[in-house]
Amino acid sequence: MNPTENHKSYDELKDYIEKVKGNQGVLIGVLHKAQEIFGYLPIEVQKFIAYHLNLPFSQVYGVVTFYNFFSMKPKGKNVINVCLGTACYVKGAERVVNDFEDALGIKMGETTEDKKFTLSSARCFGACGLAPAVMVNEEVFGNVDKKKIEQILKKFGG
Repeated sequence: MNPTENHKSYDELKDYIEKVKGNQGVLIGVLHKAQEIFGYLPIEVQKFIAYHLNLPFSQVYGVVTFYNFFSMKPKGKNVINVCLGTACYVKGAERVVNDFEDALGIKMGETTEDKKFTLSSARCFGACGLAPAVMVNEEVFGNVDKKKIEQILKKFGG
């Protein structure tokens, strides 16, 4: 993001905060908006939010680190979430994670250098009958094995 885009992004966030400021429980909505604008929530953005909402930074940081849908690191264009819920784990989710790590050359929680993929995990998608399940962005894939991983990555430009 270049400095001019960055300035516009902060202006957009400030305008949003001004619209919702004073309402009860706006922090999570503001964090969602900030993540939509910036793509993630670096410390500088969290401090900006804390300042403009008149909240302690520790409160903003605590919310960001508590909820797994907020990220403090940039994410790739495609976020691969491997389900690690009980049914998926029993049916081989750990192997699926290892196969994705090998195929992408990254570890869980990392993003590929080309910013195409981020490898992440979740506890349950509600697709236990498809275990082991993987969600790429909003699309769920079931009965994932090494061959299906190749197909998934190819579909999303890998």
